[in-house]
Amino acid sequence: MGDENQTGMIHFHFHPFSAVPGVQMLIFVAFLLMYLVSVLGNGTIGLIIWIDHSLHSPMYFFLANLAALEICYSSTIAPLTLVNVRSMGNSFISLLGCGTQMFFFIFLGSSDCIVLAVMAYDRFVAICQPLRYTLIMRWRLCVQLAAGSLALGFTLAVPLTVLIFQLPFRGNSEIGFFYCDVLPVILLAHADTRVHEAIVFAVSVVVLTIPFLLITASYVFITAAILRIRSAEGRRKAFSTCSSHLTVVLLQYGCGSLIYLCPSSSYSPERGRVVSVVYTFITPVLNPVIYGLRNRELKNALKGALRRHLLPPLF
Repeated sequence: MGDENQTGMIHFHFHPFSAVPGVQMLIFVAFLLMYLVSVLGNGTIGLIIWIDHSLHSPMYFFLANLAALEICYSSTIAPLTLVNVRSMGNSFISLLGCGTQMFFFIFLGSSDCIVLAVMAYDRFVAICQPLRYTLIMRWRLCVQLAAGSLALGFTLAVPLTVLIFQLPFRGNSEIGFFYCDVLPVILLAHADTRVHEAIVFAVSVVVLTIPFLLITASYVFITAAILRIRSAEGRRKAFSTCSSHLTVVLLQYGCGSLIYLCPSSSYSPERGRVVSVVYTFITPVLNPVIYGLRNRELKNALKGALRRHLLPPLF
């Protein structure tokens, strides 16, 4: 840390969404409901995949990993945000606490994006090389891909977080955001941050642009393969396994690109708050809805589990 960081305890407080208590309460209730639905929905997906042996396949293994990441990702942001909204922006976070939150935000968010790219590869193999699918997507490779996603996210998060929190910060400052995001914290530093902003952009390219290009390439081949399927039912089934994933990809990568792949000179905290609400609260809620409503196997497994465990047996 710089000298300014060592001279005393530094705290940040977050910018309130509104100065009107009634509006803040509505926001609190909305955020709380979205967080609970996200945890319940993603937790249900993970549990159903775990207990239903018919879903023990690479596609659902990666979906369960995505659901677990979404729960952890939401839990990194939502509880502190709820405290801040309830206190009308009067809650504080220490420099260490802010760094910890930023680390997990980068780690889990990066891993989330990479897992989405891995899921696209799984769909590419399943549709373009169906006869070799079980040979290629062995369980050992699936575990390696999932672990590799976490390892790459961790590798990106550690040096970036350390680099940012070596910047000099002073006193008690207001973050123009509702959590310790990268760019709002950098704006509080009393130093030239052009190098740091360039590094953040480079990391964003690694996390967003490269995986998105790989996903796009996968779907080009997938689309070509689907169009070669003769039966309408076969095309519908192949497309249905990809449409849910593609919807989540567009939401996740679209929101991330609006924040981290734009020039820092055009960065707007107001726009950033709105977009961040989408990918920190709304997207984790939509994931189980999108996958649950569009995936017939998952819906059937859920109905079967409810019948077995909740409904009384008929005699």
